[in-house]
Amino acid sequence: MPKGNPGPMWGCVSVLLAAAAMLVGAPAHGVSRVSASELRRTATVRAVERVRDSVVNIHGEKTLTPADEEFNPFQSDRRVSGMGTGVVIDERGYAVTNYHVVEDVEEIEVTTAAGTTLMAKLVAQDPLSDLAVIKINAESPLPIVRLGTSRDLMPGEPVIAVGNAYGYEHTVTRGIISALHRTVQVGDTQKYEDLIQTDASINPGNSGGPLLNIDGEMIGINVAVRVGAQGIGFAIPVNNAMAVVAKLLSTRRLGKNWHGIVAHDGPRGVLVETTDDNSPASKSGVRPCDRVVSVAGHEVDHAVDIERALLDRQPGEEIAMVVRRDETRVPLELVLAAVPRSKHAAVDPIWKVLGLKLEPVPAKVFERYRSRYHGGLAVLAVRPKSPASRQGIRRGDVLVGMHIWETVSMDNVQYILNRPDFARLDPLKFYILRGNETLYGHLPVSASVARRP
Repeated sequence: MPKGNPGPMWGCVSVLLAAAAMLVGAPAHGVSRVSASELRRTATVRAVERVRDSVVNIHGEKTLTPADEEFNPFQSDRRVSGMGTGVVIDERGYAVTNYHVVEDVEEIEVTTAAGTTLMAKLVAQDPLSDLAVIKINAESPLPIVRLGTSRDLMPGEPVIAVGNAYGYEHTVTRGIISALHRTVQVGDTQKYEDLIQTDASINPGNSGGPLLNIDGEMIGINVAVRVGAQGIGFAIPVNNAMAVVAKLLSTRRLGKNWHGIVAHDGPRGVLVETTDDNSPASKSGVRPCDRVVSVAGHEVDHAVDIERALLDRQPGEEIAMVVRRDETRVPLELVLAAVPRSKHAAVDPIWKVLGLKLEPVPAKVFERYRSRYHGGLAVLAVRPKSPASRQGIRRGDVLVGMHIWETVSMDNVQYILNRPDFARLDPLKFYILRGNETLYGHLPVSASVARRP
């Protein structure tokens, strides 16, 4: 081969070598290097990195009785292990998951992405929507998920699911949105409405985990998989879920303080529907149709952000608040108040005599049961070893009747307890809704009459 300048063929080879060097990360005669690792960090990778630390894996054990199972050859109580996923929505450790993940679990144990195991407790639950809020006992602030919106979802757009699939912690799967607004019947007692359908693999253990868009924002909470079908999973839209979570984290419901704002997520932000009469909100000048911009210096993108900003505050605290009214920013001072005593006055006798903490079910929500009853009271808690506990009443049941009377309001129960012949009703017959079933039993109340206030 003669010496001298390379011919045309060698020139082409030089170009190819330079291109290859760029791809493998080696510099070639001063040409800018393109790192292969940068090419690998796709939008999916970045989305998972953004949310990973806010996802926790949930483990726990519950005791099943023969009445809980269609077939139990031993006819005795037995303990079973469960698993699921949760997603942190507040740095203090509040996380949302599915109610069925933590239902009747005695000790809730969570594992973070870093492998740290922490204990958690159930704060509030809504069995009808199958959502619950737990509080993780963390010594330092926890990373929180970025909330997106489910208002503009498109069939065919890419989504990512993260969860504790079959016990394999922080499993990542991807797919697309297959359809919107699905109604799904899961078993005999649970029905979901307005779900997101996806072909991203959702398996047992994924329940309660986030469904993400390609930007790493949570747009749904994984809830169910179609048994026997491949590539058919479902998630609760994030806007629907956060509306429920806002009520579950209500500072008034948790008994911490009272603000009196009734708001919902709108297309352009959080819109005030109304304010409670004589509430801190009404006194501070909050008006219907105001759009809440910030509370206590925290930006408000969802109604749940109002509750998050006011959790752990004390009555009497002055809270800076900004609303947008007719396109004008209006600063306000919100002075929190203690929860009115009247809210709890009717609960104590019911708790002492029956062992139940109850709350009226809103009429629109009760319609979903398609029941012949006119309303009911949701069971928020059951006192251990109480008449209600011994008869198998659970959190999430809806009390619809006692003896010959319907229990639509707290006053209905008070009427029954205050009857002069109350002791003669022993045992007191009760009717509850559990999922799509109407169940009944008898409460032995004679031993509790002496404890009546």
